[in-house]
Amino acid sequence: MALIALDTRDAHVPMPHGSGLYVRRLAEALRARPRDGHEYWLLERGGRGPELWWEQVSLPRALRRRGPALVHSPDSFLPLRRPCPGVVTVHDCAFAAMPEDLRGLTGWKYRTFVPRAVRSADRVICPSHFTARDVCERFGADPSRVRVVPEAPALARGDAPAPSGPYLLAVGDLRPKKNLRRLVEAFRRLRECGAPHRLVLAGADVGEGAGLLAAAGEAPVELAGFVSDARLDALLRGADLVVMPSLYEGFGLAAVEAMARGRPVALARAGALPEVGGDAAAYFDPLRAEDMAETIGALLQDDERRLELAEAGRRRAAKLSWAATAAATADVYDELL
Repeated sequence: MALIALDTRDAHVPMPHGSGLYVRRLAEALRARPRDGHEYWLLERGGRGPELWWEQVSLPRALRRRGPALVHSPDSFLPLRRPCPGVVTVHDCAFAAMPEDLRGLTGWKYRTFVPRAVRSADRVICPSHFTARDVCERFGADPSRVRVVPEAPALARGDAPAPSGPYLLAVGDLRPKKNLRRLVEAFRRLRECGAPHRLVLAGADVGEGAGLLAAAGEAPVELAGFVSDARLDALLRGADLVVMPSLYEGFGLAAVEAMARGRPVALARAGALPEVGGDAAAYFDPLRAEDMAETIGALLQDDERRLELAEAGRRRAAKLSWAATAAATADVYDELL
């Protein structure tokens, strides 16, 4: 029985999203696997002091004391000196592609330690072929050590009522890579052409969204702020169209969540989004608000096309599961054991 150390700290924050949902679902699926020959040591909390100290000093000490067969860091930061093989998951390289997204000490930490973790790792897991190529090209990772393991819908599906009235939904914070200002500009054009919808932005912080509201003018834009899983599920289920205008995505989990719920999606032709959406999405140039507006407007006027995309998306999302993600991840562990 091989002991696997899995850093699950991100799963235990009050409202996990992104990497937190990934590690939560991965840990659940790994532990549910029957007789895979592994025992899992879930590291739920760091120690006192800075995260970096825990990751690079305290964690290696704990690994030496307990002696696992390997350690998996599921969000980019792997102990550079460790007593066992190491696996690191890198969800994207946006911190390098768009350094303005992460400033200060957080940006410094990502740009300093993630490339070193990638080069140090015995295996690197990426959620898409796009991210795998990016990791190799930017950080000099050995391609023979990189594995692509797609993620899967992570939000539980509930029965909370969706908002009333027609609306478009975008999910993301106000970082430049999410490109929400151009989406608001595109939406303003749609309203000027008579679209009856409002635009709901989930994850865009209400206190920092004044600029977006100003750019919207008279167009009805709703900043929902950071929402609970149940609220996001309801928003996804009720949207006429889910839009991802991002300039860079390493996977695009919001698109997969929408497709799993049978909602049509319109995606930026950027990053991993075309790989994830395939033929189950409409695409636009994220740098041109007029192209974004034209694509969205055409879909809103074509019920049959939206239904086709919704059905194609449902089929595409059904091919993804956390059981499959866990199985492929366990295969990576087995390569090192």
